[in-house]
Amino acid sequence: MSSATSNKGNDKAIVKDYFNTTGFDRWRRIYGDGDVNKVQRDIREGHQRTVDTVVYWLKQGSKLAGQTICDAGCGVGSLSVPLAELGAIVSGSDISEAMIGEAKERAAKLNLGDRLSFEVKDLEAIEGSYDTVICLDVLIHYPDQDIEKMIGHLASLAQSKLILSFAPKSPVYVLLKKIGELFPGPSKTTRAYLHPVRDVVRILRANGFEVNRREFIGSQFYFSQILEAVRPQE
Repeated sequence: MSSATSNKGNDKAIVKDYFNTTGFDRWRRIYGDGDVNKVQRDIREGHQRTVDTVVYWLKQGSKLAGQTICDAGCGVGSLSVPLAELGAIVSGSDISEAMIGEAKERAAKLNLGDRLSFEVKDLEAIEGSYDTVICLDVLIHYPDQDIEKMIGHLASLAQSKLILSFAPKSPVYVLLKKIGELFPGPSKTTRAYLHPVRDVVRILRANGFEVNRREFIGSQFYFSQILEAVRPQE
């Protein structure tokens, strides 16, 4: 077994365990509306800005009602739920059973019928065909040697649009990441991988997509580059 394959397996096991235990408790608070500390509030607000941006983009396009959407790495349903409320048919999946359990509980309180479904599944195992595939703040768990294959897989599921958000790699954010690593704790159990925007754009083009829109969301503790890519019309 190569070291790259071994690292990939280790990363996946670590991420799965983290988001089913310590990570689940932490991120459920962040994605909720209860009391959190200053850092968690900053991350909550940053992530919500990412969600709001994606919803706004999708509302600007064709009508969401009846559109099929794959929310890959959906967490507790922060994006899946509002899209289903707008009439889209959303399939959410996440590697964490605890996260999916929370997402189902949130969805059960709403009258969304069969427009919203959740299942425990990692990105590589997602199958099907969707009008739009969305993957927010998940690629941070994938190292450089795996990112091309993963984006290619997500692209193969998308008929017209692919929306990604990820932590961009730049000298400033590499430095911030190194500073953060000096203060280890239970909230930093998983590895965090940054990816150059130019590399992600290149991979999207290689899979038949052109970047249509982009937005950077940045705050003191949260930073995310959002790309909306579309298949060119024949």
